[in-house]
Amino acid sequence: MQIKLSKIQEFFNQKEIAIAGVSRDEKKFGSMLFEQMLKKNYNVIPVNPNIEFYKEKKCYKTIDELPQTATAIIICTKPNETEKILEQATKKGIKHIWIQQGAQPKNIEEYTNKSETNIIFGKCAFMFLEPVDSVHKFHRFIVKLFGGYPK
Repeated sequence: MQIKLSKIQEFFNQKEIAIAGVSRDEKKFGSMLFEQMLKKNYNVIPVNPNIEFYKEKKCYKTIDELPQTATAIIICTKPNETEKILEQATKKGIKHIWIQQGAQPKNIEEYTNKSETNIIFGKCAFMFLEPVDSVHKFHRFIVKLFGGYPK
């Protein structure tokens, strides 16, 4: 399944984006992504069942607890947890879901084919988070060079 660049841009145009998988370990992907999005003035909402506050923001324990204003979510969890979060997010009516590389369950293509939700998977969010930092700019260049960049 080819992800369209317009769907990625639509995702990052959302006003409030939840991130499932933030961690006390700042070297974990969800935490690094949260930090970068804060620096780039995104209104990000942390989700982790084991944390009360993250970076001085209320951390939500479940997807069901998220405010209605959260219209997008990035999932940075283990694949077996991702499937449950994906189902909860869809049930809650979140229309834009990004499943970070390494977090996608095996049945993701089957799931996206029967869903009307904008589900992005198999792509690194950092490559599209403008302005893109130098490491991810190089990553994006390589992906474009080999024809894997969305059109």
